[in-house]
Amino acid sequence: MLPDIGVFGPYTYLVTEVVWGTIALALVVYAGVVREAARTVAVLYPFAYVWDWYTLEVGVFAIPLRTGVEFLGIPIEEHIFMVVVPAMVVGTHETIRKLTEEE
Repeated sequence: MLPDIGVFGPYTYLVTEVVWGTIALALVVYAGVVREAARTVAVLYPFAYVWDWYTLEVGVFAIPLRTGVEFLGIPIEEHIFMVVVPAMVVGTHETIRKLTEEE
Protein backbone atom coordinates (compact mmCIF):
# COMPACT_ATOMS: atom_id res chain seq x y z
CA MET A 1 0.00 0.00 0.00
CA LEU A 2 1.34 3.40 -0.98
CA PRO A 3 1.35 6.34 1.43
CA ASP A 4 -1.40 8.90 0.86
CA ILE A 5 0.42 12.09 -0.07
CA GLY A 6 -2.89 13.65 -1.04
CA VAL A 7 -2.92 15.20 2.44
CA PHE A 8 -1.19 18.19 0.84
CA GLY A 9 -4.39 18.85 -1.11
CA PRO A 10 -3.88 21.32 -3.95
CA TYR A 11 -0.17 21.48 -3.12
CA THR A 12 0.44 17.74 -3.55
CA TYR A 13 2.00 17.95 -7.02
CA LEU A 14 4.06 20.99 -6.03
CA VAL A 15 5.37 19.21 -2.92
CA THR A 16 6.41 16.17 -4.94
CA GLU A 17 8.20 18.38 -7.46
CA VAL A 18 10.09 20.18 -4.70
CA VAL A 19 11.13 16.87 -3.09
CA TRP A 20 12.29 15.27 -6.34
CA GLY A 21 13.79 18.56 -7.52
CA THR A 22 15.88 18.70 -4.35
CA ILE A 23 17.16 15.19 -5.02
CA ALA A 24 17.92 16.07 -8.66
CA LEU A 25 19.79 19.21 -7.57
CA ALA A 26 21.80 17.23 -5.01
CA LEU A 27 22.84 14.70 -7.68
CA VAL A 28 23.76 17.42 -10.17
CA VAL A 29 25.85 19.28 -7.58
CA TYR A 30 27.48 16.08 -6.29
CA ALA A 31 28.49 15.07 -9.81
CA GLY A 32 29.68 18.59 -10.60
CA VAL A 33 27.50 18.95 -13.69
CA VAL A 34 25.35 21.97 -12.97
CA ARG A 35 26.22 23.64 -16.27
CA GLU A 36 25.60 20.47 -18.27
CA ALA A 37 22.24 19.89 -16.57
CA ALA A 38 21.21 23.50 -17.19
CA ARG A 39 22.14 23.18 -20.86
CA THR A 40 20.16 19.94 -21.18
CA VAL A 41 17.12 21.51 -19.51
CA ALA A 42 17.36 24.56 -21.79
CA VAL A 43 17.49 22.41 -24.94
CA LEU A 44 14.67 20.05 -23.91
CA TYR A 45 12.35 22.59 -22.30
CA PRO A 46 10.74 23.97 -25.49
CA PHE A 47 9.94 20.47 -26.75
CA ALA A 48 8.59 19.41 -23.35
CA TYR A 49 6.48 22.56 -23.11
CA VAL A 50 4.80 22.03 -26.48
CA TRP A 51 4.26 18.33 -25.76
CA ASP A 52 2.81 19.09 -22.32
CA TRP A 53 0.61 21.93 -23.51
CA TYR A 54 -0.79 19.81 -26.34
CA THR A 55 -1.52 16.73 -24.23
CA LEU A 56 -3.27 18.82 -21.60
CA GLU A 57 -5.20 20.75 -24.25
CA VAL A 58 -6.57 17.63 -25.95
CA GLY A 59 -7.36 15.95 -22.64
CA VAL A 60 -4.79 13.17 -22.56
CA PHE A 61 -4.39 13.64 -18.83
CA ALA A 62 -5.59 15.82 -15.97
CA ILE A 63 -3.83 16.88 -12.77
CA PRO A 64 -6.32 17.10 -9.89
CA LEU A 65 -3.98 17.71 -6.92
CA ARG A 66 -2.36 20.95 -8.07
CA THR A 67 -2.39 24.60 -7.09
CA GLY A 68 -4.40 25.74 -10.09
CA VAL A 69 -1.78 28.36 -10.91
CA GLU A 70 -1.02 28.36 -14.62
CA PHE A 71 1.72 30.03 -16.61
CA LEU A 72 1.74 30.09 -20.42
CA GLY A 73 -1.26 27.77 -20.52
CA ILE A 74 0.02 24.93 -18.33
CA PRO A 75 0.17 24.34 -14.57
CA ILE A 76 3.18 25.83 -12.81
CA GLU A 77 3.95 22.35 -11.48
CA GLU A 78 4.41 21.10 -15.04
CA HIS A 79 7.01 23.77 -15.69
CA ILE A 80 8.90 22.56 -12.63
CA PHE A 81 8.51 18.96 -13.81
CA MET A 82 10.10 19.89 -17.15
CA VAL A 83 13.16 21.14 -15.27
CA VAL A 84 13.33 18.34 -12.69
CA VAL A 85 13.16 15.35 -15.05
CA PRO A 86 16.12 16.18 -17.32
CA ALA A 87 18.11 17.40 -14.31
CA MET A 88 17.41 14.08 -12.57
CA VAL A 89 18.52 12.13 -15.63
CA VAL A 90 21.76 14.10 -16.03
CA GLY A 91 22.43 14.04 -12.28
CA THR A 92 21.84 10.29 -12.01
CA HIS A 93 23.89 9.47 -15.11
CA GLU A 94 26.82 11.62 -14.07
CA THR A 95 26.71 10.44 -10.45
CA ILE A 96 26.91 6.83 -11.65
CA ARG A 97 29.79 7.76 -13.91
CA LYS A 98 31.61 9.53 -11.07
CA LEU A 99 31.12 6.62 -8.68
CA THR A 100 32.27 4.00 -11.20
CA GLU A 101 35.35 6.05 -12.13
CA GLU A 102 36.33 6.18 -8.45
CA GLU A 103 36.40 2.37 -8.21
